[in-house]
Formats: sequence, structure tokens, C-alpha cells
Amino acid sequence: MLSFGIFGGAGVGGAEALILLVLALILDAVVGPAPALFRKIPHPVAALGQLINLFDQRLNREGRSEAARLIRGLIVVVIVIMVAVTAAWVVLFLAGVFPYGWVLEVLAIAVLVAQRGLFDHVKAVRHALGEGGVEAGRNAVRHIVGRDTESLDEHGVVRAAIESCAENFNDGVVAPVFWYILLGLPGLMVYKAVNTMDSMIGHTSARYRAFGMAAAKLDDALSYIPARISAAVITMAALFVPTANAGRAIAVIKRDAGKHRSPNAGWPEAAMAGALDLALAGPRRYGGEAVNDPWIGDGRAQANRQDIRRALYLYAVSCLINAGLITVLILAMLTG
Repeated sequence: MLSFGIFGGAGVGGAEALILLVLALILDAVVGPAPALFRKIPHPVAALGQLINLFDQRLNREGRSEAARLIRGLIVVVIVIMVAVTAAWVVLFLAGVFPYGWVLEVLAIAVLVAQRGLFDHVKAVRHALGEGGVEAGRNAVRHIVGRDTESLDEHGVVRAAIESCAENFNDGVVAPVFWYILLGLPGLMVYKAVNTMDSMIGHTSARYRAFGMAAAKLDDALSYIPARISAAVITMAALFVPTANAGRAIAVIKRDAGKHRSPNAGWPEAAMAGALDLALAGPRRYGGEAVNDPWIGDGRAQANRQDIRRALYLYAVSCLINAGLITVLILAMLTG
């Protein structure tokens, strides 16, 4: 049962591709990341990160012009995508050679989808705040956000964790699933490669403005549809969470989703803010510089630890709905 996505495969149909995907999502939800394994071998995303960092150090030098950096950044995007596609095809080749090779593809998908890992990281922030106070919370949230955390109070730590939960529901769950459904493992690998490049070099600072432009624009393009799907799924999930409100989520999405500096991140954040009656985003600091972004949502900005629990509940239900929608698609394909 080897899959290349719903638009083609090595002698298999699209429904079987989706079955592999659902199995991988279940595996990730139950087992989660395997840190012991990746102490022995590099995680695929970490390996891509090392390659991107190498190119950054070698090609993105201060003495070069903006045009030269832009061209080199574009070359890096092309090379990293080629590496990602090659790695995916190697996995698919091995999966096709060995008996029960489809298990290898399921494992690869589970490694690249981050639903359980995100849940655990956000939960760790709540635990750190309860056990060690604000300083422990700052240290915990530093692992999942790019902003400066040194000056965050407890409310700021909580908001940062919830914002990361919302945004990474798209980046770590919905978008990878979307591209796997369309293009199989190569599509998933390309998305993860582009998203990793965006997180590392797709910034607007002087160093990365030109060098990371291609990565940032491509990530925006690849995340455009998934981000809006993410907002819809979070809104659907709010119907099943007693402390959430789907109507508010819709209202805040319509009003505030476009206020975010990113063309995509505002959608799941607006859905989360509206559903939980919170105010997210707003003024914060990146790289020592203050960023006076507008608030998303008109609820409480003074979020607390209990709000992280509520956000995780909403996130978990969103993941279930995401998997449920894939299952409905499988049944439709099998019975259609």
C-alpha cells in the first residue's frame, strides 16, 4: 500500500493514500515524538535546518548587495526543495521494495506531522507557570515562539503559548496534511522544507530581508489555503467545546484575520481568539525591537493558565475533526 497522494500512485488508489495518512495521525497522537530515536539519527526537519544554516553562513554575507542576496536565497530555496523531494522519493522507493513497506511511509508522515508535539510543548508552558512561575514560563514558551520572552509577564506568556498553538495548528498539522493529500509524501516534504526555511531565514530584518524573501513568499503561498481551512476547523471544533463559542470565532475571523502581519497566521489566531473570547497578538518585541501590531479579538488580553487548558482542549478537538474529515473523504472515495 504505497502512496503518492490522491492524484496518482504506484498502483494504488487515492483512498489508500488517505488511509496511510489517518494511520500516521493516530500514531503521532498516541506515541508522539520519539526523542530517543532522534538522539541517534537526525530528525528530518533538523537535518534540513542544518543544511539551511550552512547555506545561510556561506551565502548570506554582509558585504553582498541586496540583489546578490536575493538571487542566492532563491538558489537556496531550489536546492533545499530538491533535497526534500529526493528524500521523499527515497522513502517511497524503500517502501515499495520491502514487504509491508507502507509502514515506512506511515512512520515518515508521523514524524513530519507535529500535532502531539505541539500539544506537549504548549502544555509544558502551563505546567512551567504553575510549578516555577513567570520565569519558568518564559523559558518554556521560548521553545515555541520567535518573539523576545524576557519581558513577558504571565499574561504575555499565556498569550504567546495560545498564539503558537493556533498558528502551528496550521503549520504543523493542517498544511502538512493538505499537501500530503494533494501530492503525497513529496508534497509533505516540500511543505516542511519551505516552512523550515521561512522560520529560519524568512524574516524582515536587514540580514534576511533579501536572502529570505523567496522562502517567505513561497511559504505564504503554500500556507494560503491551509490557513483558511485551519480557521474553519477551529471554528467547527468550538461547537463541541463547552468553553468556546463558534459564533464569536466567525465574527473575529471576519473582522481581524487580515490584521496580522502575515497573510495567513491571522486566520487560525483569529479563530482561536474569538472562540475563547481572548485578545491575541498586539504589541510585542522581536530581536530587541518593539512591534506595535494590532490586537486580534476583543476579549480578555489578561489571559491566564486556565486559558491554556481551554486552548489545548479546542486544539485537541480540532485535530480530531481534521482526522474525521479525512475519514469522511476516504469513505466517499470508497463508496463513490
